[in-house]
Amino acid sequence: MQERPEEQQNYNPLRHLTPAQFMALGGNAVVYVKPIKGDKLAQLMSEPDFESGEQFQLVVSADGSPLLVADSPAAVAEWLSDKNFGVVALH
Repeated sequence: MQERPEEQQNYNPLRHLTPAQFMALGGNAVVYVKPIKGDKLAQLMSEPDFESGEQFQLVVSADGSPLLVADSPAAVAEWLSDKNFGVVALH
C-alpha cells in the first residue's frame, strides 16, 4: 500500500530518537521556540492559570523538555541572549 502525501508529511524520524541519540546530535545545545495559545499551554503544563486566548512562547529543548514559558518573543530573546543554544523557530 502506498502512503498518501499527508501521511508522509506527519512522519518525523526525530520523534523516535532515544535520549542518547539526541545527545549525539547536540540535543543539549539545541532548543526550539514554539508559539502556543494559553489553553493548549494549560493542558500541556497541567496549570489552569494561562489565559486561553493569549499567545505565549514556549522554549523547549530538543529532547522535548520545557525550558521557558514567556509572554513575548522579546522575553525569549532576552533569556536566550546569554545562553549558547542553537535555536529553531516553529510555526
